[in-house]
Amino acid sequence: MHRHVTVQLEVNVVEPALLAFQIAVATSSAREDLRIHRHGMPLAFTEVAAPHGGRMHVVDADPGEVSISYTADVDDVLPIEPISEHELLLYRRPSRYCPSDRFLATTAVEFGGIEDTGMFVDAVRRWVGWRLLYISGSSGPTDDAVDTLLLGEGVCRDFAHVVVSLLRARDVPARLAAVYAPGLSPMDFHAVAEAWVDGAWRVVDATGLAPRPSMLRISTGRDAADTAFMSVHHGIADLNSVQVLAVADVLPDDDPYTVVPLA
Repeated sequence: MHRHVTVQLEVNVVEPALLAFQIAVATSSAREDLRIHRHGMPLAFTEVAAPHGGRMHVVDADPGEVSISYTADVDDVLPIEPISEHELLLYRRPSRYCPSDRFLATTAVEFGGIEDTGMFVDAVRRWVGWRLLYISGSSGPTDDAVDTLLLGEGVCRDFAHVVVSLLRARDVPARLAAVYAPGLSPMDFHAVAEAWVDGAWRVVDATGLAPRPSMLRISTGRDAADTAFMSVHHGIADLNSVQVLAVADVLPDDDPYTVVPLA
């Protein structure tokens, strides 16, 4: 399967800022091009390795208009890397946006009779898809999974946070992945959960908005705090616009009950 992705970001730096971008695909086989400019002049950046094949691109930016453009063509993907015992413990624990310790009662009430891990994961996916409404712009940047469940609506990252929280509440290792998702409408960055079942990671997308087999991993972590496409670590910078395009030469069918690993 051939996949092509493009991203264009426009950022207004108000005060000198350290910017970190996670928009590159997590594969070394991509034919890609990344450019960062300030007022039309190239800005030097540093590539920093991130977990699970991800890459951050970091730049010190003075005040002004900064543009970031990225394109990639991917035919093959890296093999899925082995999981460490430390990661299996890390992805069982509560995190900033996934306070799984506050979901113990919900998990017990809603899924207490399901013993098989795979069936439990499928039940969580269906329940979250039924319980939440997908509404663009309905959540804020500080909303965690509890906020989302109480509100009853959210976007893809909110769906993924609730899924991850419920899974961890039953001691199932779960993590969040930011992805490019050909077939997604409206087109944007996308977020999905990954659950550790029977010795392998499987994609869990309670939104059902795009076929999982065509997705491309960008970044991976405990929750959105680890996978944001842009972070401002000091200074002040405003994101003015985001344009994302992800297409595939073939959009495969996706049976939600089929186990699908993420590239």
